[in-house]
Amino acid sequence: MILVGDGPVGTGRGGSCRSGRGRALGDHTRTVRLLIICVSCALNLSVTRLAPVARLTQYAHGAGCASKIPPAELERMVAGLTGGDDALLAGGTDGDDAAVLRVEGGRAVVSTADFSTPVVDDAYDWGRIAAANALSDVYAIGGEPLMALNLLGWPRDALPAELAREVLRGGRDAAALAGCAIAGGHSVDDPEPKYGMAVTGVADPDRLLRLDGGRPGVPLSLTKPLGVGVLNARHKATGQVFAHAVDTMTALNAAAGVAALERGIVCATDVTGFGLLGHLYKLARASGVTAVVDATAVPYLDGARTAVRDGFVPVGTRRNLAWVSPHTDFRRISEEERLLLADAQVSGGLLVAGEIPGAPVIGELVARGRRTLVVR
Repeated sequence: MILVGDGPVGTGRGGSCRSGRGRALGDHTRTVRLLIICVSCALNLSVTRLAPVARLTQYAHGAGCASKIPPAELERMVAGLTGGDDALLAGGTDGDDAAVLRVEGGRAVVSTADFSTPVVDDAYDWGRIAAANALSDVYAIGGEPLMALNLLGWPRDALPAELAREVLRGGRDAAALAGCAIAGGHSVDDPEPKYGMAVTGVADPDRLLRLDGGRPGVPLSLTKPLGVGVLNARHKATGQVFAHAVDTMTALNAAAGVAALERGIVCATDVTGFGLLGHLYKLARASGVTAVVDATAVPYLDGARTAVRDGFVPVGTRRNLAWVSPHTDFRRISEEERLLLADAQVSGGLLVAGEIPGAPVIGELVARGRRTLVVR
């Protein structure tokens, strides 16, 4: 029987046949249609339905920025392959959040690209998160996003195009909030879903937020709580939805970037796949200082600690901790706390060398000591 509908075919009282809300496909006459239905009833067949789409996160080997190439491996891979132009103000050996190129007219062009695998099962939310994550690189360096190109990898034979459209719609809406135009993009047929953006923006070349701008005596502020990595790992394993984590990941860092510039701050980065400790290590190393973190001052999302205790720790988080551990004096900090501080974030907050309204101070920069990081 060729029928589509939302209910099975069954028999009614008195031996009559009913098709429920199903409807025949094709140009059949009423007589033929009834004959087909009655034969189905006699054979006790039911309507064949399309299987529900599997959860998006089950198509990814890792969750979002936790899928990054390990930082130590990545640094060896790209060593000596960047730079080459005196007009390039950021984006060289320090691994800045975005590239900045000085152009005529006292302006600078900002360019970045960021994409990742699904961190949540809701396609629209994933699109918003991935877009916010890409836009954050522009804000983290003191820029303003102007235009973005979509970057999409999609398993055409496994997931419907309508689902990909929802991802793109989420990205469009996040970009609209940022006042950033979307001008097409690029796509490939990929066995694993991936989405993100290449973003172009502008900045004042004399007012940038740089990795190498940190100085001793400056406090450290963090604009978003940590913990989305372990909560995303729990979501991927169990399907449990954490709405507060989605809210955190979809929030733009635009206001934080503006606030930092207005206060004359010159050093910042955003906290994403390398975790708080990984990104802070890069900042302190580039600035030639030691960064001290007060572990009790670091904010976390509700449920993050429980997720770690229950074993929902991304592989990327453990890699981050292994990378920074030789450069860190952890004193008596527990393993649980270390994992949270190294947790691989997606669309995390800005880590600012300075104070901005609403952001807790979590530590300070001091003169370079024996270790690049100290957690007390």
